[in-house]
Amino acid sequence: MKAIPFIISLLLAWNAAAAEVVATGAKLQKLAGGFKFTEGPTCDARGNLFFTDQPNDRILEWSADGKLSTFLQPAGRANGLMFDAQGNLVVCAEAKNELWSIAPDKTVTVLAANFHGKILNGPNDVWIAPNGSLYFTDPFYKRGWGDTNAARVAGENVYYLSADRKTLHPVITDFKKPNGITGAPDGKTLFVADIRANRTWRYDILQDGSLTNKTLFCPKGSDGMTMDADGNLFLCATGATNGVSVFDSSGKQIDHIDVPEKWSANVSIGGADHRTLFITASESLYAIRLRVPGANPAK
Repeated sequence: MKAIPFIISLLLAWNAAAAEVVATGAKLQKLAGGFKFTEGPTCDARGNLFFTDQPNDRILEWSADGKLSTFLQPAGRANGLMFDAQGNLVVCAEAKNELWSIAPDKTVTVLAANFHGKILNGPNDVWIAPNGSLYFTDPFYKRGWGDTNAARVAGENVYYLSADRKTLHPVITDFKKPNGITGAPDGKTLFVADIRANRTWRYDILQDGSLTNKTLFCPKGSDGMTMDADGNLFLCATGATNGVSVFDSSGKQIDHIDVPEKWSANVSIGGADHRTLFITASESLYAIRLRVPGANPAK
């Protein structure tokens, strides 16, 4: 009988260890500061981090060996970023409400700028599926630069852009304000946050790129988000809860990472071994080591 409590304690300890997302002994580190507002982190195949200092209209690079440099300035007031399989940096360029692709030689191609003749609200965050198609959120935020009075699209939607870049149409039209977005590495599941409604939803992705089976993932919205290889979802600040909250694949919160800033805007997993969580938070860039790598490393 004495063995039973011992076995139970071992099981509890094993479950607790399995739920941990941060590497043993890892502490949050401030890597750099002095920015105006950081956003849009994403990592390339070598683990270098790219992120934006949006009010200063620049994309910055934090190399895998810890060096900071400017990748592009001006940069279309870039917000969300993600690399495609060809090494192009897909950019939510809010200056003119466009979605860009920046080639390795820094040539810019506009992927989307309007829908049915009306300008987009301002692409905010983007996720690229394994087949090359992409999804981006298009909320309206009043901005302090060059806002135009031109006719905008109706609603704050989530859009699908086909891999051949010929088909653009909304796939989510019932959100109050879509913001953070990411997907599973098999390309079958999409997660999108309605930041104003403080909810994150899960969808099944059909073969034609459309979405079905809308399911509440968790009662928390998010600015930006990312996923690790265990299927845990990392959601950023909303309301009074700053930092990064971590939810397992069932939608249960299993961890929270405190960040000493006013707002934690976005997250990405990268570094040389793809096990560093980078956090863009207000005027700074932070990082913490994780137990497992990210789910969607660039290739």
